[in-house]
Amino acid sequence: MINISGIQTQQYASCVEASKRVRWDIDKDVIRGRDFEMDRKLLPDSISGIQRFKFLDPQEARLLSQIQGRTYANMFGLVERFINCKVLELSQHHCTGDQVALEALIRFSDEELKHQELFRRIETMIAAKMPVGYNFLPQPNDVASVVLSKSTWSVLGLTLMIELFTQTHYLKSIEPDQECSSLYKDVFLYHWKEERQHARLDELEWIRENESMSPEQRDRAVDDMIELVAAVDGILRVQAAADVDYFLTVSGTAFYEDNVTRLHAGVLAAYRWQYIFSGAGERRFQRVLRSMITEDQMRRIEEALAPLAAASEPAEMAADRMEPVLQS
Repeated sequence: MINISGIQTQQYASCVEASKRVRWDIDKDVIRGRDFEMDRKLLPDSISGIQRFKFLDPQEARLLSQIQGRTYANMFGLVERFINCKVLELSQHHCTGDQVALEALIRFSDEELKHQELFRRIETMIAAKMPVGYNFLPQPNDVASVVLSKSTWSVLGLTLMIELFTQTHYLKSIEPDQECSSLYKDVFLYHWKEERQHARLDELEWIRENESMSPEQRDRAVDDMIELVAAVDGILRVQAAADVDYFLTVSGTAFYEDNVTRLHAGVLAAYRWQYIFSGAGERRFQRVLRSMITEDQMRRIEEALAPLAAASEPAEMAADRMEPVLQS
C-alpha cells in the first residue's frame, strides 16, 4: 500500500469508491419535477433558532424560517466557490504522483461544481415563490479572492469545519424534521451524500499540508485562520441585517422597537451558530486541529472566538442545540 506523506492511498481510494456509489443528478434525483411547499418551513427550528422569537405568530415564524433557509442554501453556493478553487489547486500536488488521490480530488471538484449549480437553481425556484426584495449580499468571487489569499492550511481548516457542520445539520436536524418542505430536505440529503467524502478528503489534505510546514509557518497560519473566521463573521453581520430588514418589509406586521432589536440580535446569533460554532465545536474538527497546534495557539483561537460566542447563543437556547455527529 503506497503512502502519500504518511496518509495511505487506500483512504483516497475509499473516497473515490463512495463518490461513484452515491453519484446523483440534480433533475433526476433531487428536484424530480417538484417545487417548494411554501406552506411549510424551510430551515428547521433547531438550526434557525426561531423558537427564541416568542412574539412571532406561526405564519411569521414560517416566513422567517424560509428567509433563513434561502440564505442557508445561498451560503453553500458561496463557500463552494472558494472550496472548489482550493481543491483544484491541491490536485496539482498529485498530478505527477498518486493518481488515486488525483482522481479523488478531481471528483471532489466536479461535485462542488454540481452543488453550485444546484444552489443556483434553488435560489431561482425560491425567488419565484417569495416577495421581491430579498438580497444575498456576499459576492462569491470577491469572497473567494479574500479566502484564497490566506494560507492553504487555514483554508483547509475552514473548509473542514464547514463540511463537518453540513453533516451534523442534516443528520441531527433537517432529516428528522417533519415540518419542513420535502424538496428542501432532499436538497440537503443529496448534498450530504457527497459532502461526507469531501470532509474526509479535507482532513487528509489538511494533515498532508500540516506535515510540510515549519512551526513558524504554522503559527502564521493560525493567525490566518483567526482572520478567516472574522471575515466569515463580517459576512454574517451584513446578511443577517439584510434578512431581518427583508422580513420586516414583507411580513406585513408593525413590530415594537424592542422586538425589532431582538430580531436583529437573534438572527445574527443564529447565523453565528450555523456557520461558525456548530463547526468549530464539532468533535472531529477539534480533534484534528488540536493534534496540529500548540496549547498557546489553541488559546489564541479560543480568545478570538470568545466575544462572538458570548454574543451568539443565549443560555436557554444552548441546552436545546443538537450534539455534534462524528462521521468516519
